[in-house]
Amino acid sequence: MLVSYNWIKEYVDLTNISPDELAEKFTLGGLEVDGMERLGQELSGLVVGEVLTCEKLEGSDHLNKTTVSVGEEILPIVCGAPNVAAGQKVVVAKVGAILPGDFEIKEAKIMGETSHGMITSLDELGFSDSIIPKYAEDGIFILADGAEVGVDARPYLGLDDTIIEFDLTPNRADALSMRGVAYEAGAVLDQTPTFEEITVIEDDSDSVEDYMSISVEDPEDTPVYKMRLVKDVTIGESPIWMQHKLMHAGIRPIDLIVDITNYVMLEFGQPLHAFDYEKLDSNEIYVRRANQDEVLTTLDGQDRKLSPENLVITNGEKAVALAGVMGGANSQVTEKTNTIAIESAIFKPVLIRRTASQLNLRSEASSRYEKGVNYATAQSAVDLAAKLMAELGGGTIVKGTAEAVAKEAEDTVVETTIDRVNGVIGTDLNADDISEILSRLAFEHTITEGTITANIPPRRWDIEIPEDLIEEIARIYGYNNIPVTLPVTESTPGELTAAQKATRRVRELLEGSGLQEAISYSLTSPEKATRYSISEGDMVRLQNPQSEDRVALTQNLVGGLIDNANYNRAHQVTDIALYEVSHVFYKVSEEQFDEYTHVAGLLTGESGKSWLGEWEALDFYTIKGLVEVLLADYSFAEDLTFKLATDRLGMHPGRTADIYLGETLVGYVGQLHPTDTKENDLGDTFVFELSLDQLVEADKEAITYTALNRYPGSSRDIAILVDETVTHQALEKVIQENGGDYLQNIHLFDLYDGENIEAGKKSIAYSLYFANPNATLKEEEVNAGFDAVKQALIDRFNVEVR
Repeated sequence: MLVSYNWIKEYVDLTNISPDELAEKFTLGGLEVDGMERLGQELSGLVVGEVLTCEKLEGSDHLNKTTVSVGEEILPIVCGAPNVAAGQKVVVAKVGAILPGDFEIKEAKIMGETSHGMITSLDELGFSDSIIPKYAEDGIFILADGAEVGVDARPYLGLDDTIIEFDLTPNRADALSMRGVAYEAGAVLDQTPTFEEITVIEDDSDSVEDYMSISVEDPEDTPVYKMRLVKDVTIGESPIWMQHKLMHAGIRPIDLIVDITNYVMLEFGQPLHAFDYEKLDSNEIYVRRANQDEVLTTLDGQDRKLSPENLVITNGEKAVALAGVMGGANSQVTEKTNTIAIESAIFKPVLIRRTASQLNLRSEASSRYEKGVNYATAQSAVDLAAKLMAELGGGTIVKGTAEAVAKEAEDTVVETTIDRVNGVIGTDLNADDISEILSRLAFEHTITEGTITANIPPRRWDIEIPEDLIEEIARIYGYNNIPVTLPVTESTPGELTAAQKATRRVRELLEGSGLQEAISYSLTSPEKATRYSISEGDMVRLQNPQSEDRVALTQNLVGGLIDNANYNRAHQVTDIALYEVSHVFYKVSEEQFDEYTHVAGLLTGESGKSWLGEWEALDFYTIKGLVEVLLADYSFAEDLTFKLATDRLGMHPGRTADIYLGETLVGYVGQLHPTDTKENDLGDTFVFELSLDQLVEADKEAITYTALNRYPGSSRDIAILVDETVTHQALEKVIQENGGDYLQNIHLFDLYDGENIEAGKKSIAYSLYFANPNATLKEEEVNAGFDAVKQALIDRFNVEVR
């Protein structure tokens, strides 16, 4: 938002406040100033001149020989502007004058004629092409007849001003108007801004009801729509003072009608639109949503294909304007227009934002509608526009305002307390201090027994809750006046949670075992989301997925590790050891979703060279040993068991085990199904996945340490022939249960199922170690335990002791 310092002076007294001081007060008050431009500061030697004579320069097809009075002297000046003529008041750069770019004017001889200076154009004075009025684009700028010859020309060009540029946050759209900035200036300077009363002189012989009726399809889309009519208007150029204000705000002057609507928008923040009443071809204005693929030719000559998300102004049948964004070419005001219909409305911000974005039609008007408009100024804005058109265009104002109003402007009541204000800000303000600040903000208020009740006017629609009001009090009090204190609180030493400790420990163990951490994308295809999950559950699907491969949140980590392994394999990395600690997701209901922490690992390729120098292939026992190392770090109260899993999706039916803690499934370990490894261009691949949450939350036993045996122990070996279906885990459990109090260790040292072994059988050999920590173990005690083990194995599994 570009704000003219001189324009602000019309509302508040800036006699003793420089532009720099005002800008600093604005910034300290929370309305950040992004920059300042002092117009005309680098210019010198510019005076008002009057062209006395003008004639074509002999031998040239475009140069003119002029004589120009600059007060005490008359200067001969050669000028190439096509619009120069005798009798004009112009801007003259005398010899020695400095123009933008440090360009100095010197006496020159042109085609034999001496030129003592230059008649300047706005472009030569540093004005941007985007704001130069159309009539002054290709020639010199002509001043008003009342300009005094010989004096400094800069004030007549508005070059005695300073432009303050605000960097406004979206909630401060009230400062997108000069009146809003004036209220802000009044608050930071402790003044009350004054505004000229708008007096509209209407033609009582006419009534707006005879010309126009207003209706809207949906009051939520258009809560306020007002229209005034001005007849017998003569359209020409707007006055110089208005053009200056527009240009300083970055808006190009067009003609009287357009300039008035833009001027009123800048003053009130209320966008207006002017229609040629005769071209409406109707006495009705109907505001509705556009029909699908409805076409409107806008003022820029473009055919716009619309949709129901766009709001249009119609004459009851056809669209004549795109609400809040741009008018239609079929109702455009031209030089021949006689009767003006002025629109002042409030539209639903989201509709204007969508329309402007969809059609790439952003403007000063749409940017204000997008952020919100003051309901209280819709009538004042249209009244001022009608007044200016009547005064400057010689028209008459039809009596009354045609309108459709569903929502009236009203104050917002916000309550808080003095204690709350001081508690949030960190101050010690009393009732008088707060009352003074609220008065500076021009908020009506009462303070009773510590309770503050403030009536917030519609111009500050950003203030709705107590915290908003407290922020206003803080910024006007001055952020730099708030005492700097450190928070007073108990010192709490940081500590990791059990889950954080477990996660760190898992990473240490797996990385210590040679695995590298991977990070996978949580979004995947529905098939991969459930294929390797530990347990079944409803999938979490996205309503608006990015692609078909990213439709659902994953229920497993193994799928991501397989993708990572496939990527590594494609880049000639064959020996892969990866792990990941991340989250999986399950849908409980339409409104509830669960998230769990898992850890997973993947091994494929070869494990490395043996002591004989030969490469050893990975197998099921490699990954199972890794998982046992991981789980051994916990001291679970319940038994940890591995059970054959023949129907786990995506896993090898004979080389996969589910992992149970007591009766609870906590994960699995095994080999990928050959079909899956082939699809992913992998060799034999082994994976595991564990529910880290369940491992952390499981009951633990206290870890106890025992002294080393001071007495010698004794070992016994046993080899048995047993059915292939009997697992080592089952055998080990029976041995442990029957070995007696002195059995301390069970070691499997041989497994054979080849030749010379009966079909369906396997040979297993164990070494059992017995020891008594309190005395030397007797032979009969060892034999008793060993015999009990043999008999239990025979009774339970019908083994043959070899």
